[in-house]
Amino acid sequence: MELETKVLSHQIQEALYNNNETLGTAESCTGGRIAEAIIAVPGASQYFKGGIVSYTNEIKEKLLNVSHEVLEEQTAVCEEVAKEMVIGACNTLGVDYAISATGVAGPTGGTPEIPVGTIWLGYGSKDDVRTFKLTEDFGRGINLAIATNKALHLFIDYINEKNNQ
Repeated sequence: MELETKVLSHQIQEALYNNNETLGTAESCTGGRIAEAIIAVPGASQYFKGGIVSYTNEIKEKLLNVSHEVLEEQTAVCEEVAKEMVIGACNTLGVDYAISATGVAGPTGGTPEIPVGTIWLGYGSKDDVRTFKLTEDFGRGINLAIATNKALHLFIDYINEKNNQ
């Protein structure tokens, strides 16, 4: 695992463990990579409760309560689904915070409206969900690595902002 990811995982550990808070993940295109990065540090079980890899719309609906209508009207690769995945993970896993990822990592699967490399990241609590959209295509492996690192960066910035209020 790359050094930057380990540093981010340690920062998340310190922020959550010190405040007795919990985290979960809801991942589609990243397939568990965000959860893998989080549990790379010893003691992660103190604050990381688990992750749901919801690769299909069926699982997004059944386990994360993502709206069938939103999936039908906007596809799984949209801001609203990323938000609903965070809320669903918080509820299903019983955690304070969650990180989500949904997108088209490539090399195929893109459309003119949603090209390869489009990945929506969600993060926060069920009452305060934020999102970020990645749009560049660097190839599947790099797209997934960028999404994982960006998700960790966004979450640590979020939790630091919250803890400094």
